[in-house]
Amino acid sequence: MTQTIAHFVFTGSGAGCLVRALRKAGRDDLVVATCHDLNVGPIDPSDPSSRAKWLENELGRIDLKDAARSERDWDEARFPGHRKVAWLTRRSAMEYAGFLDWLWHRGDTPCDLVDLSEVKISRPQAHGSTPPKASPTSLALLHHDIIARNRLWDLAEPLQTTERLRYRELWGQLLSENAPLRVIDGDKLVSAPISFFDSLLMSFVTDKWQKVSMVFSLATISCWDDGIDQTDFPFLAARMRALVESGRLEIRDETARDIVFGEVRLARAR
Repeated sequence: MTQTIAHFVFTGSGAGCLVRALRKAGRDDLVVATCHDLNVGPIDPSDPSSRAKWLENELGRIDLKDAARSERDWDEARFPGHRKVAWLTRRSAMEYAGFLDWLWHRGDTPCDLVDLSEVKISRPQAHGSTPPKASPTSLALLHHDIIARNRLWDLAEPLQTTERLRYRELWGQLLSENAPLRVIDGDKLVSAPISFFDSLLMSFVTDKWQKVSMVFSLATISCWDDGIDQTDFPFLAARMRALVESGRLEIRDETARDIVFGEVRLARAR
């Protein structure tokens, strides 16, 4: 009898891509999305109310995904007897943090791992050209056709004890530091201050007005060029607001709903 498989994915979009790929391959495996953006905000304690309060105070928003806290105690209670497969890439701060938290709460329960961190995948281009292979920065950025064609689920291997201990030690350290941010440094996740991305944002702002969305895109692309996915637009928007309030930047044409629609430039001396 074939054992039922439950895949654990740490972004909602990534889970959607994997579901479509599995169904295209004729597989009915379960896919569980656990996406709580644990690269941002307090993780000790990591309860939804504490994190929601911090996000509202520091970033001016409440993360509805985290407030819902969908599946904190999924494993043995909900999926007894299932083969559990976690999907990891150490190139995405959000997915890395989500995986570490998931593994921390599993204790010594066995699981398998699909580690995409160093997997090289080519993406077909127009006119039949074949680009160089590259490692995906996030499962969410892989089209379901690519996942299915490469049968990435076949990469699942048992998580070895030494590797499990290394990951648990890393998350334990991050819990004790309980910093505002966790960012990728090499193949590790490290603690960082809330101002970590300020200099990156400032590097793309000039004395000429330009769209805030363009600054965000340039900052994000610069991380992608390094082969990593560090943060998202909502967090960058909060830091842009902080830079404006500190007097380092000027903004115009923003809307009450979203700063991303405004234009920004370096503050002029008065």
